[in-house]
Amino acid sequence: MYGLKEMLIKEELRLQSIKRTVDDRLRDVPEGNLRITSTRNRVQFMHCMDKEKKMKEQGIYIKQDDRSLANALAQKTYDQRVQKLVDRRIKQIEKLTKEYTDNEIDELFDNLHPIRKTLIKAVEMPWEQRLQEWKNTPYVGKEFAENIPEIYTKKGERVRSKSEKIIADTFFELGIEYKYECPLKLKGYGIVYPDFTILRKRDGKEIYWEHDGRMDEPDYANKAVRKINSYIANGIFPGDKLVISYETSKIVLNDRVIKMLIDEYIR
Repeated sequence: MYGLKEMLIKEELRLQSIKRTVDDRLRDVPEGNLRITSTRNRVQFMHCMDKEKKMKEQGIYIKQDDRSLANALAQKTYDQRVQKLVDRRIKQIEKLTKEYTDNEIDELFDNLHPIRKTLIKAVEMPWEQRLQEWKNTPYVGKEFAENIPEIYTKKGERVRSKSEKIIADTFFELGIEYKYECPLKLKGYGIVYPDFTILRKRDGKEIYWEHDGRMDEPDYANKAVRKINSYIANGIFPGDKLVISYETSKIVLNDRVIKMLIDEYIR
């Protein structure tokens, strides 16, 4: 699974942060443990220590004015359990990430002799082959109206706005393959032409990028919201398979925002 190693590394960093927190809490804690008893709807806290058998099993009653001791003992037990769990998970993740790579099955096939490859059917289509087939699938985009400015990207494609050119050129510079205005049918709405469609390597999903460039114009904004709601109604959610960028006449799109969106949702 593409992106799994990155997810594992992020999870390890999260667990390391938790470990630092509980390790710090457990540096100065009271001896013993907390036992909680309940009789006739009355709750009692008992401080159990290892000094004597009776004290270990039954404990010493913690008075109401010493409630902070009960809190500290309860926190200690919880932190010890978290510490034990986190230590185990970190070791498991470290072992897995040490030997795991996202494209190990692809690499196994790629490293075969070319003749041997012709005799074998791969269990999964190698990414580059899948991407190539995706790129080569023909489609008919949206037509351009007459007498509108001609704007071309570094890839040589015509787009409808300078902002779309910035997005497309950023994809091109980063080596991200895309389709411009590839038709998509949304139930309850009809055919839409997402500004960009990308095949995401990390999970193999098609990702749609819509740039809404005149959000300070009420009619435009209403249509944009309706389209976004139609994406959602068809199971295409922002932050998952739908990326949305915005712009107004006073707040323009910049490549820094584009790259942040790419890093978060495309790569």
